[in-house]
Amino acid sequence: MFEYGIMPPAMFLGMIIFMLYGFPVAFSLSAVGLFFGLLGIATGHFDFGFMQALPLRIFGIVSNDLLLAIPFFTFMGAVLERCGLAEDLLEGTGKLFGAIPGGLAYAVILVGAILGAITGTVAASVITMGVISLPIMLKYGYNPRLATGVIAASGTITQVIPPSLVLIVLADQLGRSVGDMYLGAIGPSILQVVIFLLFILAMSIFRPQDVPALPPEARGEMNMALVGRVLWGMVPSIVLIFLVLGTIFMGLATPTEAGALGVVGAMVLAALHGRLTWDLIRQGMHSTMTITSMVVFILVGATCFSLVFQGMDGGLWIEYLLKHVPGGVVGFLIFVNIFIFFLAFFLDFFEIAFIVLPMLAPVASALGIDLIWFGVLLCVNMQTSFMHPPFGFALFYLRSIAPKTVKTRDIYIGAIPWLGMQLILVAIIIFWPQSVTYWLDKAPDVDLNTIKIEVPGFGNGLGNGGNNNQMPNFGLPSLDGIPGQGGNQPGQPAQPGQQAPGLPGMPNFGEPPKINP
Repeated sequence: MFEYGIMPPAMFLGMIIFMLYGFPVAFSLSAVGLFFGLLGIATGHFDFGFMQALPLRIFGIVSNDLLLAIPFFTFMGAVLERCGLAEDLLEGTGKLFGAIPGGLAYAVILVGAILGAITGTVAASVITMGVISLPIMLKYGYNPRLATGVIAASGTITQVIPPSLVLIVLADQLGRSVGDMYLGAIGPSILQVVIFLLFILAMSIFRPQDVPALPPEARGEMNMALVGRVLWGMVPSIVLIFLVLGTIFMGLATPTEAGALGVVGAMVLAALHGRLTWDLIRQGMHSTMTITSMVVFILVGATCFSLVFQGMDGGLWIEYLLKHVPGGVVGFLIFVNIFIFFLAFFLDFFEIAFIVLPMLAPVASALGIDLIWFGVLLCVNMQTSFMHPPFGFALFYLRSIAPKTVKTRDIYIGAIPWLGMQLILVAIIIFWPQSVTYWLDKAPDVDLNTIKIEVPGFGNGLGNGGNNNQMPNFGLPSLDGIPGQGGNQPGQPAQPGQQAPGLPGMPNFGEPPKINP
């Protein structure tokens, strides 16, 4: 525990105490980092010059082009959230699936996945779907626990489905490509949606009274007008998603450029729905500024903390502890996921990514774990932070808009099955890594022992089957002599004006230069 002294665990404990006390995370990290930085200088762990790296690190944060993708994708989601697209999708899809048991729940899951891909924020998805779907589900006999659980869980899919802000942050912290992180998240996001749909299917078979079908007067007549309305809300959104992600996957645009393209597409989409106004843009910019400022301040605080923590040999201390976890790689993964799961009770995903991930990534790399796979695994685990009773943010959002007839106890109990399904996905990714790595581009397997490099020769013409000790021949004339000399014997003096054999027109360097007036 104290192989590297008492300072690393004391610093880690100090950070936890500050956060539990309720101080803002960004300022808690900075305060702990600066305090222990002064303590480290006083105790001789490092000199003052070590702390001079802090301004350079902060400048590296604010000049990081990759982080520009965060405000772009946030603004894109804010515009799409406020343009009424979600309402159209939920209303149309709910009527489309309303005739079958669990139809409203199916609609919430599918629309939650689409909203997750176009808005990128859990709060927007949960609040929007809760306001529209929850009263209807309760009115027509859905179990309150199941109704609140499916809405909260469908909102958290946002964290895994590209282009998620969490994946951008994880890619930055792990030093990996955002495009690869997005590709790795495709499989788990599809699996998460399928697991949720299968759960609703099981409920409709074994407990149909909890997920009844909508009566005909509620769902209306099934006709092409309804199908067209659903397609009008869904197809342009899907086109925008593929436009943004496709340019990243094909290498046509960086994540920052794709985010800017997404902003333009979102504004066009809002204009097509007749809802693009200056007030909408102002609200979107305000939301974007708030989230981006929060991320940057947390990142600056985490940088201050991590610099001093590394100076105290904290990285070596963490690596020593985790490498001695029994069970090898599997034991490390189980421990890390349990640790993240419980840490998510108290910390947001940004805080976990900026504080904990830089400590875990070197150990994972040393154990030979693919960091893209590791990042996606932690992303799936961190989405549980929104579903933890009683601290899950998705549950708070849902409580704020749920009718008074829905008890808080029902919201918490209803979240537990969905939390279990998220943990099932964590286990699937651990024991089936191909669910992540299958989508990644793989370089062709090459056996280096079979590679043979043959270089054509030059020199005395012996490279084409001659003495292998001689230099090979590129078809050039013999260079045995010095240019301008006879070339019969090396070093033999040449007669004035004599040309080297085989080199007609070459100047004679054996004579002094002539200057013509």
